[in-house]
Amino acid sequence: MSKILEQARAQVLAEGVGLDEAGVLEVLRLPDEDLPAALQLAHDVRMRWCGPEVEVEGIVSLKTGGCPEDCHFCSQSGLFTSPVRAVWLDIPSLVKAAKQTAETGATEFCIVAAVRGPDARLMKQLREGVDAIRAEVDIQIAASLGMLTQEQVDELVEMGVHRYNHNLETARSYFPNVVTTHTWEERFDTLRMVRESGMEVCCGGILGLGETIEQRAEFAAQLAELSPHEVPLNFLNPRPGTPLGDQPVVEGRDALRAIAAFRLALPKTILRFAGGREITLGDLGTRDGLLGGVNAVIVGNYLTTLGRPAGDDLALLKELSMPVKALSAAL
Repeated sequence: MSKILEQARAQVLAEGVGLDEAGVLEVLRLPDEDLPAALQLAHDVRMRWCGPEVEVEGIVSLKTGGCPEDCHFCSQSGLFTSPVRAVWLDIPSLVKAAKQTAETGATEFCIVAAVRGPDARLMKQLREGVDAIRAEVDIQIAASLGMLTQEQVDELVEMGVHRYNHNLETARSYFPNVVTTHTWEERFDTLRMVRESGMEVCCGGILGLGETIEQRAEFAAQLAELSPHEVPLNFLNPRPGTPLGDQPVVEGRDALRAIAAFRLALPKTILRFAGGREITLGDLGTRDGLLGGVNAVIVGNYLTTLGRPAGDDLALLKELSMPVKALSAAL
């Protein structure tokens, strides 16, 4: 076993203390022949500090497209030529989506909006949607509405939203290459307010935006410093009409190395398979990721791209003897 994996076994597996930036970088640079050992160690860390349960989540877009921000990976920006039109989802459709999500066994339903931050109309629609879902569906509700004010954070808490997603997307040093209409620090301020409010913090990002291996390690360390409850790990699925539309996808082995490295940096965090895993890893890679540190999945489709059928993921979890986390256990 390589020296860094021996260190990780003693530090991360035995003590629950994540690798620092330098250690993560060493894992990201491991040769292919050491990848199986890294994945096995990451799986052992997940089982020791998180257990065998897998949290299943569905997501739906309340407001799609027409976003004023220029996130270079996102087809929902109104500044690009991506073929995504602005659409608002009505309340009955929102409830229907929540019911369908709950029927898969998911415990988490995340309502997402493509905005810089919510206005009064969006907050009103969210409140109505949360109330309608609660009246008919037994599921936890999370939200992802962009950057927030303190008043909006307080309102979400009052609504009963228990987890808030706001991704940092990439390393602080690389962020200006990906977004120019707001800063990494503005995103971090929202996350700080969310954490201080008592809501759970969900914060991750996208790998394959053009960042270096060193910046991936930087990003993992910055997430570890934030100590989010959950980290969704996305891999770029290049979208036509966006500035990153021609970016190559992350090579499968590099994606698996990243999964292992992020688990070894974040031993006690929910590490969620999110967008892009299908084109980067395929069915076999989804299995490898679940056996390499991942302990949560988004089932069904993502916001503007297709995912694996929910039944396929649930069947795989059953085959791997990984129980779906029960709603009562997540409350």
